[in-house]
Amino acid sequence: MTDSHITQGGAGNPVAPHGTRTAADVVTPDLVARLTRGVVGGGTTVSHTPFTGEVLASALPESTPEDVATAFAGARAAQRSWAATPVQRRAAVLLRFHDLLLRRQPEILDLIQLETGKTRLHAQEEIQGVSMVARHYGRKAPAYLRPKGHLGAVPTLTKVTELRLPRGVVGLIAPWNYPLQLSVGDAIPALVAGNAVVMKPDTETALTALWARELMVEAGLPARVWQVVIGDGAVVGPAVVEHADYVAFTGSTRTGREVAQAAAARLVGCSLELGGKNAMLVLRDADLARAVDGAVRGSFASAGQLCISMERLYVHESVADAFLERFVARTKAMRLGTALAYGAEMGSLVSERQLETVTRHVEEAVSKGATVLAGGRPRPDVGPYFYEPTILDGVEPPMAVCTEETFGPVVSVYRFRDEDEAIERANATPYGLNASVWTKDARRGRAIAARLRAGTVNVNESYAAAFGSVASPMGGMGDSGLGRRHGSEGILRFTEAQTVAQQRLMPLGPAFGMTDEKYADFMTRSLRVLKALRLR
Repeated sequence: MTDSHITQGGAGNPVAPHGTRTAADVVTPDLVARLTRGVVGGGTTVSHTPFTGEVLASALPESTPEDVATAFAGARAAQRSWAATPVQRRAAVLLRFHDLLLRRQPEILDLIQLETGKTRLHAQEEIQGVSMVARHYGRKAPAYLRPKGHLGAVPTLTKVTELRLPRGVVGLIAPWNYPLQLSVGDAIPALVAGNAVVMKPDTETALTALWARELMVEAGLPARVWQVVIGDGAVVGPAVVEHADYVAFTGSTRTGREVAQAAAARLVGCSLELGGKNAMLVLRDADLARAVDGAVRGSFASAGQLCISMERLYVHESVADAFLERFVARTKAMRLGTALAYGAEMGSLVSERQLETVTRHVEEAVSKGATVLAGGRPRPDVGPYFYEPTILDGVEPPMAVCTEETFGPVVSVYRFRDEDEAIERANATPYGLNASVWTKDARRGRAIAARLRAGTVNVNESYAAAFGSVASPMGGMGDSGLGRRHGSEGILRFTEAQTVAQQRLMPLGPAFGMTDEKYADFMTRSLRVLKALRLR
């Protein structure tokens, strides 16, 4: 793209050129009818595209609590035969889905962009993430779920096997910000573990989730095993929790607490990925060019509407000026755009509500003494919910942007003198989702990472290294949630552990004419021998 193709949209933040395809070209009535076929719901609702604020889909089925109950009944009936399917055949579905997803990228990229307002590159990151998850569990699920033998109460006489049984029907409540990654990405391990899924996507991004489900069915998943319900979160969400055998929720901390309480009342398990106020630490020996690139990606990917994005940036005072000079220049030069094509560097916020939150946080901070180094204003000339990527300096408590999750393209810069101070300030939050450390000394970077209270920490990367390492657990501490996705924890959460112990030759009790006293003495001596042999 040459400069002649860019139109300037005021001071800084040029606008990327528009594409030729429109929302009407992509989201046709036939597409909506096809994707929603089988969705239980007697009413209708609509979705909108953030790029213009206009209606995107006008005939989405709207589910009631009764419809949710129907969906669970259908899923529960289908789950039995799915669970009886050998795990290798279930895993093969994921590998076929992996190939179909990569082959059919243009279709889903258009939908993700239109439903979320993000750039094409940020939409493509979702495809990367989901394909990694599908490939990982497609290859590793049989090993994760394989029966495991354990040492029994009496070695050789007690044979113990640990089985992993599906929970039944998993209720999955997915958010709007990553509608592919956080819907099918969580459905994959639940399904391959032998569960059925009833999913409630956000209404505004339901088409992406429905497209993913259709592709999974094309890959070989029985259609009734994955049901979708659509509707207002306050109505449909509690109904999903009411019927689920396990709940996987991604969203706000406030709603996550309500989900946890409702699940606990029914004595069913749940996993929650919630909010974050993530910190990035730039040490005095950091490669500043790489750190600036990381700060741009980490702060402004998907317009900052990413749970693991950076909202607090701690920079060593000896390099702060040099770092900020580069960071501010890069941020001001970022291209904003709505095109269904590659080229723009940042897209739109998803709604007027998100725009209001971002605007309120920035304006309040400025009114209390903070300085805007870049951005700091809406861009209605690009789209109704666009806001410039923004860097704030001089942010202090009690400014909301200092401690509350903004969930937008806003990052606050703080200077520090020594690493202990930076670690203490980074940890001074109830959240603990993600963090980032930048240094040329890899050993020191890992040592600092181990002191940060966050579920994932990236060294010389903002978020993608840890999130993309799908064999390792990902999740939050404190107010950032419960449980983990990815790796063994990401699939075993969707199972019940069952221990089967077979006793052979002699019982665990008085036998062969032993008195109670002789049996107790025999077991005492046996326990001492087992300890000496390091068997127990």
